[in-house]
Amino acid sequence: MERESRFSGWLRRRSRNADGRAAQAAQAREDLLLGAAAAGFPLAPAAHPEGYGCSCDRIGCPTPARHPVSFAWRTQATTEPEQVARWAASRPQANFVAATGLTHDVLDVPFAAGQQALERLERDGVETGPVAVLGAERMLFFSATRGTPEDEDEWWPCELDCHPETMDEHPGLRWHCRGSYVLVPPSRLPEAEVSWVRAPERPLPDPLTLLEALTDACAAHAEQQSGHDFHDAHGPAPWPAR
Repeated sequence: MERESRFSGWLRRRSRNADGRAAQAAQAREDLLLGAAAAGFPLAPAAHPEGYGCSCDRIGCPTPARHPVSFAWRTQATTEPEQVARWAASRPQANFVAATGLTHDVLDVPFAAGQQALERLERDGVETGPVAVLGAERMLFFSATRGTPEDEDEWWPCELDCHPETMDEHPGLRWHCRGSYVLVPPSRLPEAEVSWVRAPERPLPDPLTLLEALTDACAAHAEQQSGHDFHDAHGPAPWPAR
């Protein structure tokens, strides 16, 4: 009987420890999301990994755990801390996306190119702003937005603009602005995690101050991947050429 009592006590302590770790993890997740909202990034719930696929109902989802839950994500996206906290509590496994083009844009590059550009920018004393990584796949540079002027003629388009449905067309640099979104930490992918490498509260730089370093790094990365000079007329461009 004494042995059984000791074993029961060990089980109870183990259960309490597990509950404590789960509560700490949930609080850390909420803190990260509230930090992103406080930085001015409008958030909306997204799908999450489930097994080897996606939590959404779409069979063979082509972008598992990378898309919003609702088609109304643009109008849902908010920086209201109370709403973000409610979502975090009621959707404990959900990823979150930040809607771009409202308060910020994101320049999204291959991870290796992002590392190279980040080193160059910091060496040159250029403010990088918040930076996140999607595992060892992509690096996200958060910047000021080009804005949403009342006069649409004042809004200048860019051939690097990326929308969720055109991701595969932009293997190099992707510019997420109006109508697009990016995952924010602590989102999870089937084989990777999204995390900050430069804090979200850092000031947002003008995207044009980052562009040269990022495009140069993407060109160098494309050359390494293709095995020939990017400027060779027969070589593939890492992004739509202007």
